[in-house]
Amino acid sequence: MDDLYDEFGNFIGEAEESEEESQHGATGDAYVNEDEANEEDVPNDQALMEIDEDGPSNAVVLHEDKQYYPTAQQVYGPGVETMVQEEDAQPLSQPIIAPVVQKKFTVQETDLPPVHFARDFMTDMMNFPEQIRNIAFAGHLHHGKTALMDMLVLQTHDIAERQEKRTGRKRDEQLRYTDVHILERARGISIKSAPMSLIMQGTRGKSHLLNILDTPGHVNFVDEVAASLRLVDGVVLVVDVVEGVQINTEQIIKHAVLEDLPLTLVVNKMDRLVLELKLPPTDAYFKLKHVIEEVNNVIENTLPGQGGKRRLSPEKGNVAFACSSMGWMFTLPSFAKMYAEKYPDVNAKDFGVRLWGDIFFNPKRRSFTRKGTEERSKRTFVNFVLEPIYKLYSHTISESPEDLKETLATLGIFLKPSQYKTDAKDLLKMVCEQFFGGAEGFVDMVVEHVPSPLEGARKKLDRYYTGPTDTKTAESIAKCDQDGPLVVQVTKLFNTPDAEHFYSFGRVLSGIAKAGQQVRVLGEGYTIDDEEDMSISTISDTWIAESRYNIPTSGVPAGNWVLLSGIDNSIVKTATIVPPRLPDDEDAYIFKPVKHFTESVFKVAVEPINPSELPKMLDGLRKVNKSYPLITTKVEESGEHVILGTGELYMDCVLHDLRRLYSEMELKVSDPVTRFCETVVETSAIMCYAITPNKKNKITMVAEPLDDGIAEDIESGKVNIKDPIRKVGQFFEDKYDWDKLASRSIWAFGPEEMGPNILQDDTLPSQVDKKLVNTVRDTLRQGFSWGTREGPLCEEPIRNTKFKLTDISLAADSISRGGGQIIPTTRRALYSSFLTASPRLLEPLYTVSMTGPADSVSALYTVLSRRRGHVLSDGPIAGTPLYGVRGLVPVIDSFGFETDVRIHTQGQAMVSLVFDRWSVVPGDPLDREVKTRPLEMASAMATARDFVLKTRRRKGLSEDVSVGKFLEPDLWKSLKEGGVLDG
Repeated sequence: MDDLYDEFGNFIGEAEESEEESQHGATGDAYVNEDEANEEDVPNDQALMEIDEDGPSNAVVLHEDKQYYPTAQQVYGPGVETMVQEEDAQPLSQPIIAPVVQKKFTVQETDLPPVHFARDFMTDMMNFPEQIRNIAFAGHLHHGKTALMDMLVLQTHDIAERQEKRTGRKRDEQLRYTDVHILERARGISIKSAPMSLIMQGTRGKSHLLNILDTPGHVNFVDEVAASLRLVDGVVLVVDVVEGVQINTEQIIKHAVLEDLPLTLVVNKMDRLVLELKLPPTDAYFKLKHVIEEVNNVIENTLPGQGGKRRLSPEKGNVAFACSSMGWMFTLPSFAKMYAEKYPDVNAKDFGVRLWGDIFFNPKRRSFTRKGTEERSKRTFVNFVLEPIYKLYSHTISESPEDLKETLATLGIFLKPSQYKTDAKDLLKMVCEQFFGGAEGFVDMVVEHVPSPLEGARKKLDRYYTGPTDTKTAESIAKCDQDGPLVVQVTKLFNTPDAEHFYSFGRVLSGIAKAGQQVRVLGEGYTIDDEEDMSISTISDTWIAESRYNIPTSGVPAGNWVLLSGIDNSIVKTATIVPPRLPDDEDAYIFKPVKHFTESVFKVAVEPINPSELPKMLDGLRKVNKSYPLITTKVEESGEHVILGTGELYMDCVLHDLRRLYSEMELKVSDPVTRFCETVVETSAIMCYAITPNKKNKITMVAEPLDDGIAEDIESGKVNIKDPIRKVGQFFEDKYDWDKLASRSIWAFGPEEMGPNILQDDTLPSQVDKKLVNTVRDTLRQGFSWGTREGPLCEEPIRNTKFKLTDISLAADSISRGGGQIIPTTRRALYSSFLTASPRLLEPLYTVSMTGPADSVSALYTVLSRRRGHVLSDGPIAGTPLYGVRGLVPVIDSFGFETDVRIHTQGQAMVSLVFDRWSVVPGDPLDREVKTRPLEMASAMATARDFVLKTRRRKGLSEDVSVGKFLEPDLWKSLKEGGVLDG
């Protein structure tokens, strides 16, 4: 200590580091320039030898070049990245550290749930298309499709323990396995189709891969059903035994029959016959028979004469009986097998055939007869099937646990003592599951009556492929060849859990879909001549879709369904996916777009509350357009953004997704309106001509209504304008008695290829130069297409009208008869001929279908009469206390109709509204004498004028609709003077 201080007590030791310096971790000496650092690297003796010849520098160092503090790099070292941000660079509205927002809009499994089969076995099974079946569960609302799916999920997935541990709502969430959308959970109905791939065994123990699509049952979501049916080889129709065939069941049967898809039937909710209707077994048999015959009648009425070939009947093995809530399902062969296991002498196949129809069992003689001669003889189905089920139910519900234990023991059913004390419903379910076993009978039915992808491939190719069927690609599709070029038909887009992107769901028709493949995505508008609707993308992932979870896989071979990511950007509704090059450099062709069995006629306009959020809304509209198959979004002339859907619930779901999932914003939504169409009811009063702006061409046209049924035939594809002229002509000659000349002079259907209007060349070779006319044929078609897309009354599409080109004079030089001259002039000639042919407005009508108790029928009459609607038929539903009513109501008067009916019937009636047809609105839309007053209903004959004026105002058009705007001035003047036109 002494050597640190002198004799006077002054400190003479080395100076310690000050606190400031130690805090910074660097002293003033440490701040060196690069030159100094380099000098330090030099060995000491060499540094001593160097002499600074220049002496000290007197150069002026600028303020900005001086270094007062160490740089971040000097403080933290050279390998550390440093970022400097000014404190006020972020806006106040944005938090400095934003909270992590977890966007999740679908119910998902955290991991792959355990299953009763090896997943490797499933992926191997995908290589054997003969062991695969692609099916869809379809039927009316609440007929038990999703519950049926749950039953199959519970039999294949090991989630029973999870269910037992939970109660109440948590337990219910485990069920409805394919309802994953947040709205589906909230509303209790399916909104989207949901795929599941399951390995299931038949009665012989052979495994099959079932790819199943669970489709929605509400009539508003039939677009999902249509998109699903394109991917399947057969349909499993689910019908509630009490309600029978409802309006949506009819629609689905018709569509499946017209698309030539095999049908199998599941008669569901069998327990309602026992517990709810309390029908005796014999009456229950007649009720079942009636339901099956209802289905067969719809099939026969759809394609008269072919009903026998497609007939559904239990003895054929294509009808199953089920109670999805109790977890059981059987067909006659599988029920006969249960007897055969108990009594080895019974031949299951022969016995199964005798279990349906008018075959009676005589217990005394123990024989089967065609007539019930004996007193105690009963139909075999009643004796051997229904009565045992009735007894099983009554014993389980009514007996004490001790007696029930003995009774069940005789059937080989053993339960734990605690299970006998559970709720009657749970006890029944456990007993039924042990008694009936799994769904082996259902698997047998599907395997036998639905073709495999290998057998169904040729039908898909012939029916939907637009290209030639003799190329290598087509042959590969027909053989379902894994080694061929990749061809995938995508008909559905599913959003990712965060709703940011979409997965593309489709069927692999040829080749193997693998991750990392570069592909061409061909949209609906793609043709060889016009390759605009094509993009090149790379598949980033391939999965097997299982609704709540996706199984990642290295590749999905032909005959299966695949979920793809990374290619959704250019897909709007459907797409065909092919490799960049096909074998032999063949041309790529697409599969036809999905044909829907209804139309979008329900219309609302949307705009953001905050105008700056318009781009956000447009992005949301694009995504919603992808998500719903039948939605249409467009911008009107007035600038309003319009959404077209099928009904109120559909629109409600669309707007929910737009607000919450796809754009997270508040919207202003207009009152709902409807689409209209325009038509004529007479032939044009005069031949209307229009002269081109350069005064060198003149086009003359006449408009007249089409025969009933032609518009529907064109729209359903019975006649195609792309077919040879001879074939198109033959169709009109045979079905509508057109003469040869007229039928072979059809130039176009409009506005699109399947549009319900016809452009016909009615000029004579003696009057015009046909070769010259053919040079402007395409431009005339374009003018016709433009004109029929937006009619003159209120810019709505024209329908059911034939436009005849009666005369045309053209300039000799081609430059004077270009598209710019001909197209707008054709449109003017079309409009003037249309307005002189008694134009009328068409409005869409809904079919109203109501099911409810007898006292709710009168309420429906009341509500319909207030809304310009009427009842067509009403009557009791056989074997039930319910009534069924059918009627019609205009779509524009149907808003709030369902709520109205529910209020009037105390919620007892179920109503479905389905687009039916277009109907003429009463009144003349050009009658200027009609006066419409605000807040007053227009009189019956003023309805058309009222609709036209209000639609024009909404679209920002002038209120005056005058033929004078389109007629040539001299013709207009002469017609006014002659009194042909009034006003």
